[in-house]
Amino acid sequence: MHRLSTFLLLGILVSTAAAQSPLDKIWRSITKSKGNTSISSLSNDKITAGLKEALKVSTGKAVASTGRPDGFLKNEAIKILLPDKLRTASRGLRLVGMGPQLDQLEVGMNRAAEQATPLAKQIFLDALYKMSINDARGILTGGDNAATEYFRRTSSDQLKTAFQPIVHDSMLKVGVIKQYDQLAKNSLAGPILKSRGLDMDDYVLGKTLDGLFYVLGQQEKEIRSNPAARTTALLQEVFGARK
Repeated sequence: MHRLSTFLLLGILVSTAAAQSPLDKIWRSITKSKGNTSISSLSNDKITAGLKEALKVSTGKAVASTGRPDGFLKNEAIKILLPDKLRTASRGLRLVGMGPQLDQLEVGMNRAAEQATPLAKQIFLDALYKMSINDARGILTGGDNAATEYFRRTSSDQLKTAFQPIVHDSMLKVGVIKQYDQLAKNSLAGPILKSRGLDMDDYVLGKTLDGLFYVLGQQEKEIRSNPAARTTALLQEVFGARK
């Protein structure tokens, strides 16, 4: 009886929500306790597990896409560009022969991001394990980026902590710090960099997180536009129940 009441209450909550995404429809259909045996047999726990499985797939794809060679560098949407002031001055710097240094600096920043993002996989999984039924309902009935915002809210601090030493070590290995120091000593580029007071670790770390969450947001759109296109038995049971 308690479970039936929970289903009915959730059905009322969802029916009043403004969002009309496929995930929204899934939640409305799954929470109906009458008229469909396969739907009514699903528990809150199984619904949450189904959503977690879908998000596990999407976060895995986001990490795999970004945490590989050229995952940042060849993706124009998230490629880490030179800092604004240096980029503005890059035309003049290239005219005086500093193009190779600028190019190497840009490549190095992206390589550092690509080496750091694989650490996000376990952090995202930890956030999924902690997801409550209320979190799941909020994602299912929320806006187009509700899942991405859930991960941003629950995982950003851990991601920063995990990424920081990897980004720093990677930039040392690929020569970013050396390239930056050389630019800072140049009579033309040096004043530009000093006036900004730029911390390259913080800059690359921030851009790495921005890129990762951007790609995760794209994966969330895929979940919402095609929620039944999943590959596991659990997802077929939960997301197929609305048929």
